[in-house]
Amino acid sequence: MGKILNVNLTTREVRDEPLDEASCRDYIGGYGIGAKYLYDRMPKGVDPLGPENLLGFFTGPLTGTPCIEGNRFVVVCKSPLTNTWGDANCGGTFGPHLKFAGYDGILISGASDTPVWLRIEDGQAQLCDAAFLWGKDSNKTEDELKALMGESNERGNRKKVEVASIGQAGEGLSLISAIMNDKGRAAGRSGVGAVMGSKKLKAIAVTGTNEIPLFDPEETKALRKKYTKMTGGAHELFVNYGTIGITGESSMTGDSPVKNWGGVGPVDFPSGKTKFEQDTLIAYQDKKYGCWQCTMACGGHMSVKEAGPYKGVAHHKVEYETAASWGTMTLTDDFPAMIKINELCNKFGFDTIASGVTAAFAVECYENGILTKEDTDGLELNWGNSASLVALLEKMGRREGIGDVLADGVKRAAERIGKGSEKFAMHVHGSEVPMHDPKFMPGLATTYKMDSTPARHTQGHEDMPPVLEGWPEHEKYEYTGKGELHKHCMEMVHVTNAAGVCLFAFLSYDWNFIPDFLKSVTGWDFDTDECYRVGERIANLRHAFNLREGLNPLRFEVPSRLIGDPPQTTGNVRNVTVDIDTQVREYCQIMDWDPETAIPSRQRLESLGLEAVATDLHG
Repeated sequence: MGKILNVNLTTREVRDEPLDEASCRDYIGGYGIGAKYLYDRMPKGVDPLGPENLLGFFTGPLTGTPCIEGNRFVVVCKSPLTNTWGDANCGGTFGPHLKFAGYDGILISGASDTPVWLRIEDGQAQLCDAAFLWGKDSNKTEDELKALMGESNERGNRKKVEVASIGQAGEGLSLISAIMNDKGRAAGRSGVGAVMGSKKLKAIAVTGTNEIPLFDPEETKALRKKYTKMTGGAHELFVNYGTIGITGESSMTGDSPVKNWGGVGPVDFPSGKTKFEQDTLIAYQDKKYGCWQCTMACGGHMSVKEAGPYKGVAHHKVEYETAASWGTMTLTDDFPAMIKINELCNKFGFDTIASGVTAAFAVECYENGILTKEDTDGLELNWGNSASLVALLEKMGRREGIGDVLADGVKRAAERIGKGSEKFAMHVHGSEVPMHDPKFMPGLATTYKMDSTPARHTQGHEDMPPVLEGWPEHEKYEYTGKGELHKHCMEMVHVTNAAGVCLFAFLSYDWNFIPDFLKSVTGWDFDTDECYRVGERIANLRHAFNLREGLNPLRFEVPSRLIGDPPQTTGNVRNVTVDIDTQVREYCQIMDWDPETAIPSRQRLESLGLEAVATDLHG
């Protein structure tokens, strides 16, 4: 498309800005180009919920093209949850349709005094009053804006409108709120919904018929035909079940955390093996759902068929992270309740990981007498009490009573509650830890601590390798000699995310599809080595954003439960204590980051073309 839309909510000015091709070549798109814009245009020390924080929506060059799973966009900002670099990746249909509407991205500054929504139609943008939407959930907001903009499926008069919006959680500035689209796809992490709410921007609605230019259309078409046959990795799982398919097994293997990271599946949650078995769960699915032109369609729509309080509830398929954070973490095997919880999270606009981790924290506080029935507004927050979890989530969405205490995540909740509750708060520098255990995949320990978005499982590491013939094997419990593998996996995933491609495609198709599609779509000369270089550049710029804020990830604490200190005595990962210090030390060595300050060397920064960053960090 070649341009972004600048929106100043304070002055109500909207204007187009050409994309700088050299910057696109260096950072590709997504959070790569987002990091470039925010680092260059936003001073350090900005209040994440103040008007100076920039909020960006960025697609990648492969978004909306024939590339396999080229359907992603990324929201970027300074995170109000962690005060670090913040980003949230999202699928669905919004990203491609933002490009069809004429833009590669949107950069939002300032803040409105009153609720507004942004309308974009075929390259024309305007801010509109949103008083009639404020207070409504994300699903109702999406429906109303689609109708207002004239979405139609009539033959000969088809018009698609796509909406990204916040629910009541974002309006209430919950630090664990998300930005929603397609009624169930979430830009979930980093508290991006709160930033949108702080700007009183309720929604962005886009429609358009622009064609995305391709450098070599015939080659691009041929590549899709070629690579859709080159499957591997997790492809079969995603096609047949989606992420929910691993829940039962993961609760037994030690991949899923159990009982707020303090338990062991076979001992504390034995029902998980059968209640969360993949065929049992997929029986709730009524139809499949795929993001824009997805080849795997890992999503779906589910409904509760059996009698009970949730009969008739129908919503997007529960994802693994939701089932684990609200299920295995709280010892709740009531899957109909998971469908209801998923519906509520999506309508309110909550990050299901962060909200589930926060709920599990509250349950453990209650079980240990730190929270009483009086504190919880009468809710009995015992392990496995699904009805109380649903009621708790509703309170969080409305910031009522105990819900207000919990609505900003575990770190703030522990600070408010006190009484030693911090030992049950599972976070890294304020970010709730996702549902994959480093004792099962030790490479995650490095990622959770050292990525610029703390506690993020969707960043590359050696235990999440590409689908690539000849990729080197490694012994996961040997903690030395893995730094280069971790670095290359991280770089590949940065390029995947920046290109606008779904991570699940990275895990399911021959890796070479990404550099090959980048060449055919953009004309840039890309191969794996160039992807390593660009990925390293992106990693260092995101990292520099945090360093400039005075944040050193080497000082971030990883909860001892995550790394097995002390080790578990039963279960599949018994006797495992992850040597995170060795992993992190070797990662810093291979990245050429100082072992005390984590500042990259001047030479490495300059070799990556980051001379201005080198000056900022070294003088």
